[in-house]
Amino acid sequence: MMESNNLNTRVLVTGGTGFLGVHTIVQLLQQGYKVKTTIRSLERKTDVLEMLKNGGITSFDNLEFIEADLTKDANWDEAVKDCKYVLHLASPFPSDEPKDEDELIIPAKEGTLRVLKAAQKAGVKRVVMTSSFAAIGYSINPENHIFSEQDWTDPNTNIGAYIKSKTLAEQAAWSFIKTEANPLELTVINPVGIFGPILGKDFSSSVQLIEQLMSGKMSATPKVFFGIVDVRDVADIHIKAMISKEAKNQRFLTSSDETTSLPETAKILRQQQNKYSKKVTKKVLPNWLVKILSNFKPELKSVASQVGIIKTISNEKAKKILGWKPRNKEIIITDTANSLIKFSVIK
Repeated sequence: MMESNNLNTRVLVTGGTGFLGVHTIVQLLQQGYKVKTTIRSLERKTDVLEMLKNGGITSFDNLEFIEADLTKDANWDEAVKDCKYVLHLASPFPSDEPKDEDELIIPAKEGTLRVLKAAQKAGVKRVVMTSSFAAIGYSINPENHIFSEQDWTDPNTNIGAYIKSKTLAEQAAWSFIKTEANPLELTVINPVGIFGPILGKDFSSSVQLIEQLMSGKMSATPKVFFGIVDVRDVADIHIKAMISKEAKNQRFLTSSDETTSLPETAKILRQQQNKYSKKVTKKVLPNWLVKILSNFKPELKSVASQVGIIKTISNEKAKKILGWKPRNKEIIITDTANSLIKFSVIK
């Protein structure tokens, strides 16, 4: 059961400059909500407004910007003031593995707790937090296993800093809700790789894969399989989870109905009729070669550990409880590609 939209309902979106943040603000404004959003520097306000215009927003009367950083206490009380809901989307996502994992873990974990404490103090009804499939799918043998919301990545195993940061941040959030005597509700969204149309020059690390294929920078594709989901569908599920009574204190694994792979993604891109489709490689790297190359190229280490592994992911809970309907991978990849052309970001 969904609560009815209230034109006076104020929602805070953290991370307003982010790929998911902008799409979520677009949908909230289109649905009549009043929106506050945090950005680390108000100098980025113009960029966000430009992306929102590209997303179809014409009036900014219901939008307010607050300068706030996940690593600092300043302005969080002001950010959550008068908000019924908080959509906590902001989190660091590096393109490269950091030298010190704490560079990611500390802001992810402490930032989450900073937002939850401010929300609790302000009397916010519910926080919907963006976690990741990273917090679900990296400690269980994927053979004959269907990944669901019941699964957890073990942060004490040999995993990358990003995966560990998302797991520890989500665990810290659930621990806060369970141990604090407060009426604050929490819902967590665990998306797989987020793709979909960009609205400007800011986009996710996932989308960079499409850009690398279309520009010809990726000269061959390893057989890496991954879950894929559209940014518009991830924004949509955050809003559905925000107002659904049944979503209280639940996790939702968010993925399209099928996984894809880099060779399959390349094939879909080659089928497009544009000037970049011919640049997309047809070469597929054998698994053994990726593993050998990873000894000389540290950036291939994480890829080498995942080649040939197919993870089966269930999105049934999100469909059943929230009535969520994800786009299919062909639409997601095609719309991502078209938007990269539209905004001239292919080098």
